[in-house]
Amino acid sequence: MSDLVTGDAVVLGLRPARLPSRALAIFLDLLLYLTGYLIISIGLTFATASLDVAAQAAVSVASFVLVLVGVPIAVETLSHGRSLGKLACGLRVVRDDGGPIRFRHALVRGAMGVVELLGTFGAVACIASLVSARGRRLGDVFAGALVVRERVAGAPVMPMPPPPPWLAGRFSGLDLSAVPDGLWLAIRQYLTRMNQLDPQVGAAMAAKLADDLVARTGAPPPVGVPAAAFLMAVVHERQTRDAARAFGTGPGVPGAVAGLPGMPPGMPPAWGHPAPGASVPHAVPHAGQPVPAPVPGGAPAVPAAPVVAPAPAAPVPPRPATGFAPPA
Repeated sequence: MSDLVTGDAVVLGLRPARLPSRALAIFLDLLLYLTGYLIISIGLTFATASLDVAAQAAVSVASFVLVLVGVPIAVETLSHGRSLGKLACGLRVVRDDGGPIRFRHALVRGAMGVVELLGTFGAVACIASLVSARGRRLGDVFAGALVVRERVAGAPVMPMPPPPPWLAGRFSGLDLSAVPDGLWLAIRQYLTRMNQLDPQVGAAMAAKLADDLVARTGAPPPVGVPAAAFLMAVVHERQTRDAARAFGTGPGVPGAVAGLPGMPPGMPPAWGHPAPGASVPHAVPHAGQPVPAPVPGGAPAVPAAPVVAPAPAAPVPPRPATGFAPPA
């Protein structure tokens, strides 16, 4: 990991490419360019057969400079530092500040590459890359560029440890709206790696994260609860709320239809939807309501069902005060 810092005091997490991967990328590029140069040289030999020796030498030198120097510069400029060999190896050329390279960076790298790679068969470039702390050759140093790795093997995702059973659902009234995303990320990283830490270091980190979480929520953990268990229970409560908010399976979710999957228990059937298993009776006219006459030549008309206003919902008793703010 490089220690580059931008003007905004942001540390860049760039992984410099080392000699083996860079050598493979350069070998693939040179193989492609030399193949193209040989094909063009053979074509120019037949095309300039009628010219004198000086003209043929000038054409061969121009084709050499154009194919082996101009084409790599144009490719790196247009692809922002990703030639075919670097693309195959997962590498990319960037500036020292992490931005994409421009024409002047590619020009300096290409000009120095003629001396480092073609003139000395890569010996100078290998020595410079081995000596450099970030694996740079002379062309990278003079151009102010750096070859980095774009494809990095990701670390395996560790599962979140479940909270103790005696703490499940104990923090359902905790207000988590003021907890920033950075603190949640730090807590998740600690919980997934706490078994790999030294016990004393892990306990100190858990206590610090628990103090930060308590300062954000305004409600201290119960007495006797370890800091790591408190963090597990609070993270589990947040995941439960997020799942209920995303899938609509939790109680109190607006728009839930009674009698359907995900309906909170104890709620009456929604208006217009009969309860599961209930039979729909035939409409019977009220007293004094005229019965419509049957339609000639057809089935007798069925009277329309009277519109009945829905029964008022039972009042919800207030929850007892627990000292915690309601969830966001």
